[in-house]
Amino acid sequence: MLHEPARDSGPDHASVYKTRLGLWMFLFYCLFYAGFVMINVLTGGKAMQTIVLSGMNLAVVYGMGLIVLALVMALIYNHLCTAKEHELESKEPEVGQ
Repeated sequence: MLHEPARDSGPDHASVYKTRLGLWMFLFYCLFYAGFVMINVLTGGKAMQTIVLSGMNLAVVYGMGLIVLALVMALIYNHLCTAKEHELESKEPEVGQ
């Protein structure tokens, strides 16, 4: 089964917005992850053994929180970037006019 060649999507007018948003979200995630690392460094890992939720220790809960946060942030990033692309598309003049 053959497919057609990829079409040129043209310039990405939202690239500055997407880059800035991605960097801010990366910084936010890094701070959240730094909290995980600092808890381990400052307590020698003992705090991570503390049972905090339904028999699970802090290490498991925080680790799962990091994974869930990354997934949620990816969905938010996709939604905001798509909305910005649509916004800029509607403002862009038609080609040939």
